[in-house]
Parts: sequence; C-alpha cells; structure tokens
Amino acid sequence: MAASTPDTAPAAPAVKRDRTHYLYIAVIVAVALGIAVGLIWPDAGVQLKPLGTGFVNLIKMMITPIIFCTIVLGIGSVRKAAKVGAVGGIALGYFMVMSLVALTIGLVVGNVLHPGDGLHITNAIKASGHDQVSPDALPPVDFVLSIIPVTFVSAFTSGQVLQTLLVALLAGFALQAMGPVGQPVLRGVEHIQRLVFRILSMVMWAAPIGAFGAIAAVVGSSGVDALKSLAVLMLGFYVTCVLFVFVVLGAMLKVVTGLNIFSLFKYLGREFLLILSTSSSESALPRVIAKLEHLGVSKPVVGITIPTGYSFNLDGTMIYMTMASLYIADALGTPMSLGEQIPLLLFLLVASKGAAGVSGAGLATLAGGLQSHKPALVDGVGLIVGIDRFMSEARALTNFAGNAVATLLIGTWTKEIDRDRVRRVLAGELPFDETTLMDENEVPPVAELPEQREGGDKELAKA
Repeated sequence: MAASTPDTAPAAPAVKRDRTHYLYIAVIVAVALGIAVGLIWPDAGVQLKPLGTGFVNLIKMMITPIIFCTIVLGIGSVRKAAKVGAVGGIALGYFMVMSLVALTIGLVVGNVLHPGDGLHITNAIKASGHDQVSPDALPPVDFVLSIIPVTFVSAFTSGQVLQTLLVALLAGFALQAMGPVGQPVLRGVEHIQRLVFRILSMVMWAAPIGAFGAIAAVVGSSGVDALKSLAVLMLGFYVTCVLFVFVVLGAMLKVVTGLNIFSLFKYLGREFLLILSTSSSESALPRVIAKLEHLGVSKPVVGITIPTGYSFNLDGTMIYMTMASLYIADALGTPMSLGEQIPLLLFLLVASKGAAGVSGAGLATLAGGLQSHKPALVDGVGLIVGIDRFMSEARALTNFAGNAVATLLIGTWTKEIDRDRVRRVLAGELPFDETTLMDENEVPPVAELPEQREGGDKELAKA
C-alpha cells in the first residue's frame, strides 16, 4: 500500500534545458576573435577561409532534402490543388512587385549620393572586373530550361534549388492525387524530415568555427585601408537596406498582419546572427522553414514561399545591383541618364533570376548583367571587389528579412495563418524547441511511446 503514497510516486520527467543559447554566444565571441585575427595577423586570417567555407558547405548539403521534404509534406497534406496554385501565384506576383520597389529605392539613393564621382580606375582594376563575369549566369531562356533536371535523381545532386523545387512540386501533387494510398509515403517523408533536422542541429554546433574562419579571412584580405575610399557606397547601401526593411517591409507587415517587425526579428534573431557571421542567407534556410511553421503559418505557404523566395525575392540584391551600377558608371566618368538606367536595371532584374544559386551571386550577377547589356561598365566591377564581402552581408540579411515578411503576408492573404498562435509565439508563450528544430509537441520523443504489450499495436497507433 505504501507504494501508492505521494512520496513514492514516479517523478515527472525533467524538462530538457535549451543549451543552444551558448552556441550563439560562442558565435558572437568567434566573430570578435576573427576580426582581431584578421587585423593583427592578416596573412594567417586569409588562411582560415576554409573553415568558413566548410561550414557553409555543411549547411548547403542539407538544403536540398529539407526543401524537398517541406514542399512534399505541405502540398501532399492539402486536399485541393487549387490552393497550392493560388499560394504560388500570389508569391510570384508579390516577389516581382517588391523587386521593382527595391530597384526603384536603390535608383533614387544612387542618383542622390553619386558615390563614384572623382574615382580613377587602373588596368589592374579593369582586369579584376572582367574576372568576375561568371559563366554560370544564364540568359533568361536557358535559365528556364535549366530548371528541368536531367533525371529525377539529379535534382537532388546538382545543387540547383529550383530543380529540387520542381521535383518536389510534382511529387507533392502526385501524392495529393493518390489520396489515402499515398499516406504511407507522406509519413515516410515526414520521418526523413525529422532525421534531416536532427542532423542539422548537430551541424550547427560548428557555427562558431565557421564564423571565426569566415570573418578572419575577409578582414585579413581586405583590411581597413581598402574600405576608406568606398565608405560612402557602403554606408549608403547599408542605410538603404535598413530603410527598405524597417520602413517598407515594416509598414506592409503592420498594415496587412498587424504585427510589429521588431517582434518578428527578435523571434528570428539567431537566424540573423548566423547569416551575419557566415554572409550566406542559405545557412538559415532550414531554420527559417521550421520556425515559420512553428510560428503558425501553414506548411504549404512556408514550403512554397521560402524556397521560391530564395531565388526570386532578392530585395537586397536588387538594391545592391542598382547602386553598384550607378557607382561604376560614375567612377568610369560615364554617368548614365535616367533613360539608360531603367533598361539596364530591368535587364538586371531578369538576369538576377538566371544566377540564382551561383556562389557569390551578387557580384557574379552584376558582372554578367553588365557584360551582356553594357560591356563597357564591366571594367569598373573591380572597384567593388574589395568590399563585396562586406556588402554581401547586408544583401543576405535584407533578402532573408524580405522572405520572412513575405511568408507572413502571403499566409495572411491566403488565410493560411493561425493569428492567435502567432501572437502567442512572438510573446514567448510557445518557445521554439532549439534542440531539434521541431516543435516537441509535434514530435514526441521515442522514450515517451507506450510499451508494446498485448493489443499494443492499437495503443501505438493512438500514440
């Protein structure tokens, strides 16, 4: 009888502590150390670049399976295909409008600042500019054809996000059409997604090492003196990105959803830190998918908007290409009239989609676009090579912010968002499970499943 007393009752399982905040403190320390090493021992700092490259590559290897699983689960769980088509149509229309807005803002700021006036260009700078023209940046027609993979399996090995997106869309719609017969496949994909997220949580512990190597290399190679002559362009670009994010995107988020952009960015703070330290928005792609689903946006909206936005919603890149083009034209002593600026920028708007997924896409897209539309300006691309790494951080942060806001806007317009859950998550009432990148209420640990005994199959099914 004594066994039934409260003193001997089994204790409740201890709540697992979130130790990942130590990880992001370590990232901040690593960034500071990387800057110090780059300034004090620049040659040694440059040699540390493989650490940053290796970490970003570890993240990139997870992107294809995460995108595939997310889209397949999102579409496969929706009964009506028309709803998925509506989400995709609204997303692409919104991306095009916001790209034009970003181009216009960059155009205005570039014409006001004229940061390239008075500079002189050397033969070495001209050669450096031509070296940036990437053969991977395709013209529009070839870009569209490149979306189709050679084989079904090659979409997972080519590293092309849009090929993965196409195959995932086809698989999702096929499973949707199969109905109950396709449910076992969907459950299998869900288990694979959990495995991928768990692997990603393990990889993330290498973030401090990657951040240290990346920052040390860029500071060691560029130094401080190389930045002085380009300070106006950098400052103007950073200020323009800040205004675009907090004024344009912030106003749209407030008007459409009633949410404060600062609350959203606080929730996504660790993702912003990760992007800042690695200068790659791809490093935060798996995390933002998981966190926006946890926030209360439906799987179809997140699964379609985020991967598509990473190729088509490049607000920071649009601003960068506008200001950089005007800067180069002024530096070469051949300032463009408004009639010349608009066709060039519209061409770059299309060209940027053709360079989606290219390493160093901002600089490669700019050089490739100028080579195709106005070759004389390619000579000046070398002027910004030294600071492109610093500007790429602002590009990546702006692109990421634009995609996060776009997901909430499209979720609201399609009525695929749980407003009450959004408020509770942003208020801290429903914290995100950092240890698994999944909501622990949705993914019960294996230890919590009931023991299988006589009739245990039914209990397991209920669990």
